[in-house]
Amino acid sequence: MKPKLQVALDLLEFDRAIQIAKEAVEGGADWIEAGTPLIKSVGMDIIRILREKFPDKTIVADMKTMDTGAIEVEMAAKAGADIVSILAAADNSTIEDALRSAREYGVQLMVDLINVPDPVKKAKELEEIGVDYICVHVGIDQQMVGVDTIELLEAIVKEVETPLAVGGGLDAESSAHAIAAGAEVVIVGGNIIRSADVTGSTRLIREAIDNAEITDKKRETIEEETIRLFMEVSTPNISDAMHREPCMRGIRPIFEGIKVAGRAVTVQTFGGDWAKTVEAIDVAGEGDILVIFNGSDYITPWGELASHSAQNRGIAALVIDGPVRDIDDIREMRFPIFASGIVSNAGDPKGFGEINAEITCGGVKVRPGDYIVGDDNGVMVIPKERGYEIARRAMEVKKNEDRVREEIRRGKTLSQVIELYKWEKKQK
Repeated sequence: MKPKLQVALDLLEFDRAIQIAKEAVEGGADWIEAGTPLIKSVGMDIIRILREKFPDKTIVADMKTMDTGAIEVEMAAKAGADIVSILAAADNSTIEDALRSAREYGVQLMVDLINVPDPVKKAKELEEIGVDYICVHVGIDQQMVGVDTIELLEAIVKEVETPLAVGGGLDAESSAHAIAAGAEVVIVGGNIIRSADVTGSTRLIREAIDNAEITDKKRETIEEETIRLFMEVSTPNISDAMHREPCMRGIRPIFEGIKVAGRAVTVQTFGGDWAKTVEAIDVAGEGDILVIFNGSDYITPWGELASHSAQNRGIAALVIDGPVRDIDDIREMRFPIFASGIVSNAGDPKGFGEINAEITCGGVKVRPGDYIVGDDNGVMVIPKERGYEIARRAMEVKKNEDRVREEIRRGKTLSQVIELYKWEKKQK
C-alpha cells in the first residue's frame, strides 16, 4: 500500500492555512490535518472549508480530545472530517465512546500517544479497543529535549498490527525511515508549513517515503546535531527561542562573516595578564571556544601569536570581554574573535586568574561547557543543559521566519501575514 503523507496545519491564521494546504497538495500530500492550534483559533469552520477546497483529500481533525469523546467526534464528522484524532491519555471510556460515535457518523478514529507514560502498553490497549489508527507522536517540547520519534515507533511496531501513523519533527530522511520501519502514515508539520517552498518541501518528503528503505547510515549524536543546528541559525533566532534573552553587551566580531558555535572554556584574568589565557589554549579541545574576562578595556592579554597557537589547536574562536591587538594579522589568518575593543599594548604574564571557573562576559554569566554561538549580530550564551532544546527551538524560529519572509515577498505586509491586530493583547 502506498504510504500516506499527512500535512499538519499547526497554524493560527485561516487564510495562511488554506494557502499552505493548497501548496502541500501540489507537492503530493494525501491527508490534510486541521491542527489543534488552528481549530482553537478559528473553530470547526476550518474543517468545512478544507472539505470544500479539497474534496478528494482525506481531512483529519486533530481535536486532542480528553473528555466528551462522542460529541467532539460528532462535531468534527459533521463539519466534514474523515478522521478524528483524540488523545490516548484520555480514559478508556472516553476512547470507547469516541469510537462508537465514529462508527455512527462514518469516520475513522485515530488515537494519539503523545505524553502517555507507557506508550507501548497503551498501544496494545488501543488495539484491543479497536481504534482505526494509532498515532506514535513525540510532541514539540519532548523533541526539544531529545526524545526520538523513530525509536518510539520501532518499539511499538513490534507489538501491534493496527495501522500506525507517526509524527514529531519529521523531515524527508526520518519520514522515509518511519515508513521503512512499519508506519503507514507520516505526519509532517514544521518542515512543510514553515518552508519558504511548501510544494518543494512536500515533494521531497513524498519522494523519500515512496522510495523508503532502512539504511545503515550513522545517525548524529545529540552533541553533533546541537552544534550543526546552532551553525544553521542566527543569534537573533536563538534570542527569540530563549524568550528574547540578550546577547553579550559591547562584544562584537573583529571582522565580518564570522559564524561559530562550540563549548566554552572560560578564563578569568586581570588587566592584560596573559598567562592564563595562553595556558587555556592547552586546556581547550578542538571546536571549543575560549571565553575570557579581562578586567580592563585598555590593556590586552591576546594578540596574533596566541591566535596562531589557538588556530593550530583547532580552537573555534575567542570571545573576550576586553580588547585584542595585532588585528591586521588576525584578520589575515581569519581566526574568529569577538572582542570589546582594540588596543596596541599587551600586559605581562603574571599568572593571576583561573581557567574553567564561572565568569561574567559582556554582562552574561558563562560556565565551562556552556554553548557559545557568535555571528555578525553578536554572541549568545546557551546553558549547557539546554543546548539541544534551544538549538531545536531556534531552528523552529528560523523556519517560521523563512515562511513569513516568503509571504512578504509575495506582497503581504508583516502585520497582514501574522494577523497582528487580531492577536494583539486586548487592554481592559
